[in-house]
Amino acid sequence: MFFQKQTTWYKLFESVTAANARVAEGRVTTILINNKKICVAHTKDGFFAMQDKCPHNGSSLGNGFCTAEGSVVCPVHRYSFDLKTGRATSGGGDAARTYALETRADGIYIAFEKIVLF
Repeated sequence: MFFQKQTTWYKLFESVTAANARVAEGRVTTILINNKKICVAHTKDGFFAMQDKCPHNGSSLGNGFCTAEGSVVCPVHRYSFDLKTGRATSGGGDAARTYALETRADGIYIAFEKIVLF
């Protein structure tokens, strides 16, 4: 059996201006795209995306907050996750799935990857 990674890009925002209007710097929010809830954070380093569901207890990370160190903090138990790697920076050894973002001339896109067997 063979497998191949398949990446599909979806437009998350129409422009950087639209992204800034939706998610102010230092904030997080939840966005539904392609039937997936995604936590989008805006830091001084730019925009980041990760799964919205906290791997520790299932709460919405988009209801949490962003730290100056580049982590998102769960609103329930205050576990934090690095926005670049998804690794826990406090609490247990959990990790959140991160998603690649790409800025293009016509907007900001998010990548969803899946493994296809053939």
